[in-house]
Amino acid sequence: MATLTMRQLDEETYAGLKEIARKAGRSMEAEVRSMLEERVRSHGWWQKWIELAEPLRGDELPIPPRSMPREIDLA
Repeated sequence: MATLTMRQLDEETYAGLKEIARKAGRSMEAEVRSMLEERVRSHGWWQKWIELAEPLRGDELPIPPRSMPREIDLA
């Protein structure tokens, strides 16, 4: 298992993480681990979706030629 040390975390962020962990009934370490895992998993899912959807894109839609607008008789 890898270890991550985080430095220069401001007190407000630290206190907020501590409160979130307390409400979730976890240690702060477990809460931060969960947050990081969720973020990495969601990023991986999005990238995988883009890769799978790319072949379905197909060609660009054709743009029809422009024509002059018709005259409107307001009389």
